[in-house]
Formats: sequence, C-alpha cells, structure tokens
Amino acid sequence: MTVHPIGCLVSPQELAPRVAYRTYATSAAHGPVRVHLLSVDLRAEGVEVDLLHPGAVAARAPLSELADARGAIAGVNGDFFHISEAQHPGVDATGAPVGPAIGGGRELKAAVPAGQRFGPALPPGTDTREVFGVGADHRARMGRLALDGAVTDPAGSFPLGGLNQYALPVGSVGVFTADWGAASRARAVCGTDSDRAAACSAETYEVTVRAGRVVAVADAPGRGQVAEGTEVLVGREEGARRLRALAVGDRVRVRHRLVAESAGVPYRFAVGGFPLLRDGTPLPGLDAVTAAVRTAAGITHGGRGLLLMALDGAPGLRAGMTQAEVAALFAGSGASEAFGLDGGGSSTLVGRAAGEPAVTVRNHPSGGAERPVPNGIGVFSGG
Repeated sequence: MTVHPIGCLVSPQELAPRVAYRTYATSAAHGPVRVHLLSVDLRAEGVEVDLLHPGAVAARAPLSELADARGAIAGVNGDFFHISEAQHPGVDATGAPVGPAIGGGRELKAAVPAGQRFGPALPPGTDTREVFGVGADHRARMGRLALDGAVTDPAGSFPLGGLNQYALPVGSVGVFTADWGAASRARAVCGTDSDRAAACSAETYEVTVRAGRVVAVADAPGRGQVAEGTEVLVGREEGARRLRALAVGDRVRVRHRLVAESAGVPYRFAVGGFPLLRDGTPLPGLDAVTAAVRTAAGITHGGRGLLLMALDGAPGLRAGMTQAEVAALFAGSGASEAFGLDGGGSSTLVGRAAGEPAVTVRNHPSGGAERPVPNGIGVFSGG
C-alpha cells in the first residue's frame, strides 16, 4: 500500500489552533482511496476531546447533529452498535453501542459479551472491553474497561453482570439506569454469550429499585425512560431466579463502576472498538484481505496528539482498506497506537472552521447520507 507521509498531505485547513483537517488520495490493494484526517494537539490550550452521544445509550443521531448539539468543531463516528434484530421477531434493535462508554467522566455503559457484538471479527487476543480514550491527565491511550459491580439484598450479595447493555451474559443480572433511555430492555435477555442469534431466554425477571428499596417487580423486561435515582434490574436464568426472591419493600443496594485493566489515571472519555496498532507495531493476525470504508483513531506524541481518520465512501473511492492497511497507514503517519471504529455506512468525519455556523460532513458516507450513530469522538476548542 502507498501511504503519504504526513508532511505531504494536501488540502490542509486549520479548524482551531493546533486542530487541522487534511485530505489526501492514496492507493490500497483493492483500489484508490481518499483519506480524511483530523490531527489534534492535546497540549494546545482549550483543546478537549470527549464522547458525542444523543443523551441516551440506546439512541442514535447523525454525527453532525451530535457535534453541533455539543458545540464540537470536529469529530468522527464511534463504536459498532446494535443495528439490526432480524433473529428475534418482535424485539426491537436498540441502537446501543457494543463496548464500554464514558463521557465527561460519567460511566455510561459496559461491554456486551463477545458473541453478541456487531462488526467485523476482532483481532486475535482482543475482546469487547477494548476502549480508546483520554484520561484525566489529558493524555490519550488504549486499554480495557471491565465492569465491577454487585447487588446486595437481604440474602447477601451477588455479582452484577451488566450496565446499560443491549445483551446480558447468560445467567446474570444487569442494571439499567436513566442513561439507558426509553428503549425496550427486552433484547438484554436474547441470544447467548457465544451466539447472538440464539433464542431469547424463557426465564426472566425485572425489579425496579428506588431510594434503595424495591418498588415494582415484573416477569419480563419492560420499556420506558428510567427516572433519575431509579435502577431497573433485569435477570435471566439464574439471575432471574435470584431476583424472584425479592419483594416490594425489600432493601437493595446496587454498586457499579468501570475498572481499567491496567491501573492508572481514570478515563474522562472512552469509546469502544478494537486495537490495530500497539507500540508502532500492527497487532498479529489483523485481517489483510477484507477491505471496507473505515474509521479509526491514532495516538501520537506519547498520548499528547490524536489522529482521527475516516475514509471516503464516494463511488470510485470506496474500495476501502483492510485492517492491516489501516494499521500501516497510521504507523506511516507517526502514530504509536491505532484503534478501529465502526466503518461502512457509519464512517463519517465532520468539521467546522472558525466563523462557520455548523459542522459539515467532510467525507462522503458510503450510503449516500449520514447514518444515525450511537456515539462519536468530538473535538472541542475554547481558543
């Protein structure tokens, strides 16, 4: 694959001090491509990066709307998501993302089981807990976020298996908070840890907790906005049997947090996907055959710089790149790490120069128009 060195990129445009947008043409194994690239210097005064999302985990909106609603100057789409639900008639697709999500320091959701994810096959040795984000130290990094939680009731404590997830592990109990939104919780008990298309569980139970006490119970997961200060517990199989022991009025305490696999500075922002490049070296076993229009993020200057990339989906340019080619592109652009995000019709990059009233879509989405997405990476500038 031919990769332009970063100094030879064409059509540069400064969107804000030390935030630049560039586009350039190159060639990949399957044909010509056009790369749309944002370079972000996190050392610049006023420059921030955060999660863009519609205000609920189980909701979607076009990236341009998400960016304008937050006043972002640029951004790319984020995680893969629950886009369809043909296998379970009568169960709605939630639109919720696959992996963990943190926005503005608020922990929004945990990862679904690996067999329940949407998107291409993961590189060997990776899983749905992978994240790309920025810590409280203002440095970007990749890592993993696991759910650490428990439910304590009159009979004792048991582990929490999910937080605002469209799919719960078999036999577990998950919690849904106001961050989930108004979407149905029914999909959470469908499929298995290894088979997304498996039947929905025949043994389910739901418990609503407010101010530390059970206020309602139901045999099946419900729908509708969860009020602030309220938690809805959904159980399947063994988890459902555990919840059935609860009665209205019982005291229940729910604890949950997302824990980084490697101890360090907490994430202020994190989005799901999968790693492509570590320490300047492509991950072993990356797909070098399947090409697609792709979105990805890279880390430069020891976490002080970001590269956010989306390929163009216009006819004649949508040959795309393989995972291995994207890793090589970022390595050739000076990145030490790179992270794959949702691609295909979701791949979108937006930007707004000084004086412009709103962002514009800089690439051509391969579906001909922006696809509503559950989240994205937003770039902000106070300068």
